[in-house]
Amino acid sequence: MRQAGTYSGILSGGISGKTGPHLLPLARIKKIMKKSGEAVKMISGESPIVFSKACELFIKELTQRSWMVTMQSKRRTLNKEDVASAVMATDLFDFLVNLVSESPLEMDTSKYS
Repeated sequence: MRQAGTYSGILSGGISGKTGPHLLPLARIKKIMKKSGEAVKMISGESPIVFSKACELFIKELTQRSWMVTMQSKRRTLNKEDVASAVMATDLFDFLVNLVSESPLEMDTSKYS
């Protein structure tokens, strides 16, 4: 017989009884999805769950690669430079290169323009 999967309890209340097994707040994800464009009027109940899982996997992958950079430097504290190095070294994160390649001064001034 087939075993129940991680998301099998979502419709019956999930692991926590209210939010399910996801780690990120679904209400916040849904709010961001609605603000993404005027064409987005309604969002199905499953969409925020899928986005939550995708975000969890993205954060996990980026953190693991950043931690490997930290360990190669023989340190035990992960810094923003480690994250930037992981992004620069991985083709998968090419879409983030512009965000991590800017100097801190350039990033601060761009917020207020």
